[in-house]
Amino acid sequence: MFGFSDETYIDVASGNGGAGCVSFHREKFVPKGGPDGGDGGKGGDVVFVVKDNLRTLGHLKAVRTYKAENGRNGQGDRCFGRNGKDVEIPVPPGTVIRDAETGELIKDLTGLDRFVFLRGGKGGLGNWHFRSAVRQAPKFAQPGEKGESMRVGIELQIIADIGFVGFPNAGKSSLLNMLTNARSKVAGYPFTTKIPQLGVMRYDDRDIVLADIPGILEGASSGLGMGIKFLKHISRTNGLAYLVDISDERYLDSFDILKGELSEFSKELAAKKSIIIATKMDEGDDAWQRFDQIKKKYPGMTVLPLSIYMDELLEPVKRAFMSLSAKEEAMEKENGGFTSRMDNDAEYRDEE
Repeated sequence: MFGFSDETYIDVASGNGGAGCVSFHREKFVPKGGPDGGDGGKGGDVVFVVKDNLRTLGHLKAVRTYKAENGRNGQGDRCFGRNGKDVEIPVPPGTVIRDAETGELIKDLTGLDRFVFLRGGKGGLGNWHFRSAVRQAPKFAQPGEKGESMRVGIELQIIADIGFVGFPNAGKSSLLNMLTNARSKVAGYPFTTKIPQLGVMRYDDRDIVLADIPGILEGASSGLGMGIKFLKHISRTNGLAYLVDISDERYLDSFDILKGELSEFSKELAAKKSIIIATKMDEGDDAWQRFDQIKKKYPGMTVLPLSIYMDELLEPVKRAFMSLSAKEEAMEKENGGFTSRMDNDAEYRDEE
């Protein structure tokens, strides 16, 4: 209904506290019962609730104002006013709250189930609190505290283990569909992916989340294309996979161009652990020669070949992703060194 929404703003307000009551006990045969005004109730809080079943912020664009209930006023006979109900704002995992005016980060909700953002005002004390030996009939009570209000920016940053980076039509969606339960649109023209796509890959009883963002154009950091808009969604990944179309005439420079665009967006993002995947290895007689050139140009990096028509090339990619997503470098040793099979490409050439 709403499409993909990853940024919006909302107005939020916590409830006011209820006022304390000024009351004096009245009962037959008790002419001077004394003060008995009850306390006002506390105002409701503004609470963000992280929901795993949400994927976008579209619902927040339909309702932009969220206000908690005010606390009720106190009553006689020392009856407390009811506390105001909290207002709960459902958001997807990966949500970030910012100041709408300054853009300053207020709270990253990653790893949280609930977050009390604005607390409601305290209820005022009733007049029975203020009785004393010298002031036996106080005719005053406390007003309730005011709640807080604020306009905030809500931003979604998808949480994934591995992020795919590449030019349009580099094969990112095909790879995501091959390795996960995702069903991204695949076609023989650029920009088939218009919004970020997620998929879960299972390997050796472990799940990792893969993220495919729209293709990046050269010059994206200057505003060209739309891929740069979604780079924030791979800012939390443990590693990046740069997909290089081996049939593209820019195959030898693609990695440098892509990393340069990422550097313009975020130095931290460009510095993440990464591998290069040469896609479409089935296209062209010189595909393996081009692949060797890429490996020679980047001797310190893991460079893997891939084709959707060559199943034997998938296993090294899966193992590389598991190692890349691991928070401990020991994972690479545990996998037996995922680059070892690629050290001898002859077996793949022979199978062509």
